Amino acid sequence: MTVDDYQADLTQCLEIPPFSLPADEKAARLGAALARLTRHHRQHCAAYARLLDVLGHDEDAIGSLADIPFLPVRLFKEYELASVAPDQVFKTMTSSGTSGQAVSRIFLDRATAAGQSKVLARLMAELIGRQRLPMLIVDAPGVLKDRQSFSARGAAILGFSLFGRDLTYALDDDLQPNLPVIETFLARHAGSPILVFGFTFLVWQHLYLGLRASGHRLALENALLLHGGGWKKLQDQAVGNAEFKAALKEQTGIDRVVNYYGMVEQTGSIYLECPAGHLHASLFSDILIRSPADFSVLPAGQTGLIETLSVLPFSYPGHALLTEDLGTLLGEDDCPCGWSGKHFTVSGRAPSAELRGCSDVRASHE
Repeated sequence: MTVDDYQADLTQCLEIPPFSLPADEKAARLGAALARLTRHHRQHCAAYARLLDVLGHDEDAIGSLADIPFLPVRLFKEYELASVAPDQVFKTMTSSGTSGQAVSRIFLDRATAAGQSKVLARLMAELIGRQRLPMLIVDAPGVLKDRQSFSARGAAILGFSLFGRDLTYALDDDLQPNLPVIETFLARHAGSPILVFGFTFLVWQHLYLGLRASGHRLALENALLLHGGGWKKLQDQAVGNAEFKAALKEQTGIDRVVNYYGMVEQTGSIYLECPAGHLHASLFSDILIRSPADFSVLPAGQTGLIETLSVLPFSYPGHALLTEDLGTLLGEDDCPCGWSGKHFTVSGRAPSAELRGCSDVRASHE
């Protein structure tokens, strides 16, 4: 697979509404693209090729999405995996991590970075159309310090800021609501649609709780809030999706709140929450739910480890990743919202014992 083939695949898909393909047609398109990516990474990433050799993977035996070999996502915390030469690396992204934790390092060439931006734009058009909206970012401006190496927060802000204008940061350097800045922004765009974006935990812990503590209510009735990441911290505080939305509406007036599921290891191919409250896989991505016991694919209704599939990773072997998140497939092509594709929920992180099991599977083949 050449970079021209990769770009041609994406260009063809970008012409199709992202939640329109029926299951059979999507599986055929996605399966062919992922098989090509598997061959590409095997040829250009020595570590990936060794792993497939040890596993005895036969690329001619791929009959379904479940046959695409997956990597545990934590491998990117332990190894530098790239399928392009070092001089082709355009940007390096890192995952979120608490102090002392290893972070993933994701190496992007220009083609992969461009693909991420184009796909993200196509998905965002489903929410806000083609226009750029005044954008309030729930973070501090210092998050974008190094323009060549981005954290997950910085990468997300950079990606989504393409769909905004008059970019304004809602938090100060101490991560407290910057009320004068916010009020001035709202006055400039009174009565106009507004896009609010931020990591879930920052929106709750620093914007919402900060506003509540000060007794300040914002006038964001015309806003769309797009948020993702950090649910584990909120679940530890017994804050679910419904409670999150209700509290934000009370304090800010925001009535339209959209959650998304994504990760820095597959930037661009996010899973958007539909009006029915379900996360959806677009034609650029898919999910499988695997048993933590034997990694077999589970049917709808059963909870297991989420495997994410994406056509975007060309510069690194991240097109099929077993995450450390638990989720449940709800169905495919039958969501009440009318969007095609698999729809699912995410229920939190897997217990540490199950994650060690993933590592043991990897280690047994090294």
